[in-house]
Formats: sequence, structure tokens, C-alpha cells
Amino acid sequence: MKNIFKILALLPLFAACDDLFEPALENNRDEDAMIEDPGYAQGFLANAYILLPYQTGSVSDVATDDAVTNDMSSSYMKMATGAWDSDFDPMSQWQGRYNAIQYVNLFLENVDKIVWANDERFGRMFKDRLKGEAYGLRALHMYHLLRAHGGKISDGTLMGIPLILESENADSDFNHSRESYAKCVDQIISDANEAIKLLPQEYKTFATNEIPQRYQEIGVTNASDYNRVCGETFRGLMNARIAASVKAQVALMAASPAFTESGVKWEDAANYAADVLNQIDGISGIDQEGGVWYVNADKVTNYGTGGSPAEIIWRGSTSNNNDIEKENFPPSLYGSGRVNPTQNLVEAFPMLNGYPVADAASGYDLSDPYANRDPRLSNYIIYNGSEQGPSNTQIITGIYGTTTDVINKESGLSTRTGYYMRKHTRKECNPNSNSNTTAIHYSARIRFTEIFLIYAEAANEAWGPMGSSTNNYSAYDVIKAIRQRAGIGLDNGDAYLESVKGDKDKMRDLIRNERRIELCFENFRFWDLRRWNSGINEAAKGIQISQNTDGSLTFNTLDKVEARSYKDYMIYGPIPYSETQKWSNLIQNKGW
Repeated sequence: MKNIFKILALLPLFAACDDLFEPALENNRDEDAMIEDPGYAQGFLANAYILLPYQTGSVSDVATDDAVTNDMSSSYMKMATGAWDSDFDPMSQWQGRYNAIQYVNLFLENVDKIVWANDERFGRMFKDRLKGEAYGLRALHMYHLLRAHGGKISDGTLMGIPLILESENADSDFNHSRESYAKCVDQIISDANEAIKLLPQEYKTFATNEIPQRYQEIGVTNASDYNRVCGETFRGLMNARIAASVKAQVALMAASPAFTESGVKWEDAANYAADVLNQIDGISGIDQEGGVWYVNADKVTNYGTGGSPAEIIWRGSTSNNNDIEKENFPPSLYGSGRVNPTQNLVEAFPMLNGYPVADAASGYDLSDPYANRDPRLSNYIIYNGSEQGPSNTQIITGIYGTTTDVINKESGLSTRTGYYMRKHTRKECNPNSNSNTTAIHYSARIRFTEIFLIYAEAANEAWGPMGSSTNNYSAYDVIKAIRQRAGIGLDNGDAYLESVKGDKDKMRDLIRNERRIELCFENFRFWDLRRWNSGINEAAKGIQISQNTDGSLTFNTLDKVEARSYKDYMIYGPIPYSETQKWSNLIQNKGW
């Protein structure tokens, strides 16, 4: 948002408009006012940024088999345990996305009428960039809307959402019908393509030879002139790389088992992802610190105004606080222990040699279950005996412990599963009110790791584990690089990966598991289970650890910490009940 305010401040330097600090004759200004006031016009676009759908922490994961919460008032817990219906939908995107799309549509209808700068060269560049942002934002908001509300109606037809491409007013007919799912996907991809044509790949300090030809042809030959419009000052805004990432996201969703009638092919999703990855030279561009991007938040300030580490395609703003630690640190460290990882998720992490814990070759020891495990386990999850906090406090969750860190010791504070979430947190923080030590945090909206995993999943389905079509890397290559980065199978050449590289089905299972691990607690699991049309009702499990008289420990799995109560039709979310009651043309998804 800081960058948006900078834009609003800079535009008067170029534009012929009234003084932005001169109050309007009336407080009520309609959309016609944007024609004479570029700053006011940009406020419409700014609203589409303010309404972005991204969440700053783990939220929906507690409604899956990856986590539960100890907050008994959580709407996500209520949803997962049987309260989800069309009148109670914590995952709804209906109002927020359509509000944003209305602002974008108003902007697009007027952008060509506005004199963005007295100098026609600058006016053209500003108009192109702002129009590109608008198309990219509309694609993004539509994607999140379709993901939450697209689905099959009672006759089995796969339907999307109402496509609203023009602004609405009091005289509009609001009784919209839903378009086909395929048409919605086409529109999202079309908008993303428009954004890609108009926007720079990223905002940076450009050299003269990097000025696009279309601007050179109108006399923009000085790099400083182009940087005034597309330079690094505008980092944080929609760019072509973000728009290309949205294309990959929507294509992956549409090609998935729950949406096969969309007509989108796996190879489309793979190639869209490759378009993004080729910008960083594919596999060679993988960030070796990408798996712990949140730990390196202090380094964000080293990348210039709005800059990001190599892992991050798009991020939220930075903040200096200990809010997420207050929420998720164990209670002995003055936290509320809100997100409790499940035993289900813990078992998904392989052994250090790369084999799943259930494989006989893994060397997994039931009496010492956290030894020789995937290093990502200790990076993302606090288990019994882990250390956390600025003083490296040992956390005991076993029933032999003496603090409120013990499983089910105190409602609303203690873990319900025997685990606490470490991911997103900074150990340097101390939420103790007497210390109140803070650290830099930021949220990752889109990461390169997500795009790598999109490619791996889609490429495996399209061409098999080792196939790559015209690309220079395969699903196998991607998974090998991700697991090597994590430290998996380094001593045995990742023998497990080698054993499945000739089997598309086994590679699918491995790719899905790697996605589960790499993206855990980032609000992906809820949507992944549904688009895969698999496993949405697996109960959340935990672990109870007791100490024997000789000091050894006994580990007992708790098979049903929290049951999941989803019906089969719930792989698709509902259209809001209130909307279906108002509009006769708005058909509800089956079962809701």
C-alpha cells in the first residue's frame, strides 16, 4: 500500500489536474470525477489492492487434516466439524471479490479518457501500466472467486460464476446467471494475458536498452523517463510475472480431477508455470533459502524499496511486531498456541534418506520418531523436545511435562495434538510483556516454490515423471531440486525418488506430498484436497507421549483429535444463500 500512496503523490507532477489537496465542493464524488482527476481515478484501482484476498497467517489449514486450533470459537473449526452451509461459509469470496471487480471495471471504463500526463509519452506509459494492473487484478480476484464458488449444479454441469465485466449502478439488472466454468477460466486467462502485454515483468531500475520497443517508437529513449513510470519505486504492484503466475494457478485448478470438464489440459498448466520459471532460468534459479523465506525477513530491507528475496514473486508489506508469536508460540513462551499441527502432517515428512516413514527401507523408529527426519519437520513444527524462543527453551508436550505446553493441559492455550506450529514465527521474538521483543515479518502471496510445484504436478500428468515437452526440465527434475534444497536423500542419491521416477502414479503421490510439506500452513491444503477430489474427511490425529520409569518414552497416536464432517458435494463451495434468495437466475451448486 505504501507504493500505491507514492503513486498518488507522484502523479500530480505529470498530470494536468486540480490540486489534490484542495477539498472538493462536496464530499460525494461520483465516477465521472475521475476524468478530470487522475489521482482520484487511481483511488478506484487502489481499492482493488486494498481488497486483495491474501491472508497473513495460517487460517484455513485448521479445517483440514494438517491442523486443528485450540480456539473453540474458530469459524473454520465449526465449518470443518459440520456447521458449513450456504449461509455460513468462512471461505466465501463473493462480496469481497465482486466489490474489487466493480472498482476495476469502473477504472477500465474510464482509463482511456483520462489525461494521465501533459507529456503524451508519459501519459501513454502511465495509461498502459495502470490498465495492465487493472486487468491483472481482475484476473486475480476472479480466480479466487471461481476457486471458492465454482462447482457442479444438480444436473452435473460444471458451472463458474457470473462474469461481470462492466460496472453496475442503481439501474443495472443484478439478476445474473452463472457462466460455464470453461468460459470463466478463459476470461481469467484473457485478462492475465492483457496484463502481461502491458506490464513490465518486474519493477526495477531499467537500462536504456531495456525500454520496450513500443515506447522507444514514441520517443522514450532515456532510461530515467521509463523508470519514472515502471522503476523500482512501484515494486509491490501487479506486474507481468504476477499475472503469469495467476494463469498457472487457475490452469492447475481447472485441469484437476474435480474440474476436468473445464477442458483445460495439464500441459497448459505446465507451460504457463514454465513461462514464469524460465524467467529465472528454470531449475538453476531455485532459491536455496526458499523453504525458510519467513526466517530471513530481516533481509527484505536489503533489496531496496519494496524488494523481495529470490523466492518471492509477490509479498505483503513488512511489519515489526510479535503478533504471530503471541498467537502461536507455546504458552510457556507467552503464546496462545493457536495452530496445532496434526500427526497426519507429521507423518507426511519423510526420513532424511528420502523414504516415507511407512516404507520398510526408511529406518523409522517408533520409539524415537523424530530422529533422522526431513529437516523441514523441525523447521515447520515444534514437537516434543524441540527448542523455541530467544532462550532456546525446550518444549515438552508429553503428559509428563510440568508446563501448560503439555497436550490438553489448559483449554485455549495448550496444544490439542501434541504439536505447535513453528513456520512463520521468528524465534528472536519474546511476547512476554516485560520484554516484548519484536522482529520483521512479511507474508508471501506467491512464491516460486508454488510455481515449481504447479509445474511438477502438471508436467507429470501431461508427460510423465521424466517428460518435459519443449521445456528444459521435468517433474522429476523439479522434485529432485526441491528435496535436495531441503537436505533429503543427499547420502543415497535420493533412492526413493529414483525408485518412483518411472511410475506416474507413484510420482503423483510424491509430488502431492511435497506440495503438502512445502506449502503447509500457507492456506493451500483446503483447496488442494478439494480439487484433487480426495481425502477431505480424514480425521485430525495427534500424539500422546508418556514417560516410563526408566526414562524412556512411549508414543501413542490419538486417532481422532477432531473429526471432519464434510459431505461429498463439499468439494465445491456454495453460492451464498442470501444471493440465491435474491436472484432467480443464480443457480446453487449441488447439495447446498
